[in-house]
Amino acid sequence: MDIEIVAKALKELGHPTRLAIYKSVVRAGYQGIAVGGLQEKLDIPGSTLSHHVSGLASAGLISQRREGRTLFCVAEYEKLASVIGFLQDECCFDETCGNED
Repeated sequence: MDIEIVAKALKELGHPTRLAIYKSVVRAGYQGIAVGGLQEKLDIPGSTLSHHVSGLASAGLISQRREGRTLFCVAEYEKLASVIGFLQDECCFDETCGNED
């Protein structure tokens, strides 16, 4: 995964409100959560929510789906796994083995 893509995702998650939104969307599962329910749950103004959801969507962390008049936010779990994997893939890679003589 490209470092610029990961940096954008982490930047979006680096804001407390966006992180709270994302956590709620992730918890909702694959069916997602209605934007109105998200607004009510987090008690934030609609315009603020829209701004933050837009940032998360532009980073590929969430997608949106419309059912009639209701807009749902759905976590992109593959993207989440990719970002986490990027951070874990090279864990301890530069550490030297203690068995060297």
